[in-house]
Amino acid sequence: MKKLAVLISIFVLFVVFIWWRYAETERFPDLTSSPLWTEDRLELVAELPMPPGNIAVAPDGRIFITFHPDAGPEFNVVELVDGEVRPFPGRSWQPGGPEPKAFQQVLSLRVDQQNRLWTLDAGTHGVGQPRLLAFDLDTGALVHEFDFGSETFGVGSHANDFQVSPDGLYVFISDASIFAQTPALVVYSVEKQSARRILESDISVRAGQYEPVVQGRPMTIAGIFTINPGVDGIALSRDGETLFYASVSGDMLYKIPTRHLKYAQANDRVLAGFVEPVGRKTMTDGMTTDQNDNVYLTDIEHSAVVRMNSNGERVTLLKTDKLRWPDGFSFGPQGYLYITCSALHDVLGKFPDNVRKMAPYPVYRVKTNQQAVAGH
Repeated sequence: MKKLAVLISIFVLFVVFIWWRYAETERFPDLTSSPLWTEDRLELVAELPMPPGNIAVAPDGRIFITFHPDAGPEFNVVELVDGEVRPFPGRSWQPGGPEPKAFQQVLSLRVDQQNRLWTLDAGTHGVGQPRLLAFDLDTGALVHEFDFGSETFGVGSHANDFQVSPDGLYVFISDASIFAQTPALVVYSVEKQSARRILESDISVRAGQYEPVVQGRPMTIAGIFTINPGVDGIALSRDGETLFYASVSGDMLYKIPTRHLKYAQANDRVLAGFVEPVGRKTMTDGMTTDQNDNVYLTDIEHSAVVRMNSNGERVTLLKTDKLRWPDGFSFGPQGYLYITCSALHDVLGKFPDNVRKMAPYPVYRVKTNQQAVAGH
């Protein structure tokens, strides 16, 4: 009986520790306003059987999507053709496929200005092998690959989102670090095939102290673990000179000149001195930029899309329940902004059958007056 009592005490202490470290209860302030655009401006692009993660639209209009890894999809990376999904670059690359570097857990993907589709594989929170893969868009051939070491993405990391510089020479990555809680940015040199971890646990990359509540569902599992990642969304200015980034529940958007990130000798103390706040933001997942130096932000709690200018001033563009956890952005041809709805509040902590029952999962687009550039 004494041994059982000791085991119960240890278990209770463990639960209390997890709750203390990982649970949040404070509510994020509503920073949206009356939307500038009505919801009928949204155009339905596709209705999918599984939740989409991120999206990348090529200059010629080809659409690439990830199915969110947490939903356990058969296909992870697909091309959307006439409303139907086709595994890209083929079935053999999908999870469990025969390719030696088949996808494990790809959430983010980008089309660069060199006609390549980049995919970022989180490697199941660093338990597997985090890696970058790039494919030629015309042939589907693998043209670049890099496996990250544990010093860059270790166990408990989450290689979440990334951006490719306009010249295709650098990749800037966010480690949301949901479990390890050591969020950071990662800078990868394509030419040198080297990666370095920067600004780990800096105030600008830390998770905010808020609990997401999406369409009525608090995002705390079993009352002890809040889905509250560190630095998540990441975006580049069109000229590639400024990197914008933020955690989901952090209330501030930050920026840093990329010239400092490219300087391999710059340490975290020096880099932190170049970080600047842009303005108070919404509870944001995805983000992108336009040619006027505006940053587009999702608001997952209020099913909204918000635009922030360089002075930190916000305007709410869209606000509608149709946006079920607005997640990924990509500008496409003719000024269209594409939006995925991952509906993670209907996915996380749910059984696969429940996830399928919540289908279809929409992809929308909205016409803007912005020009498209690959990678945005």
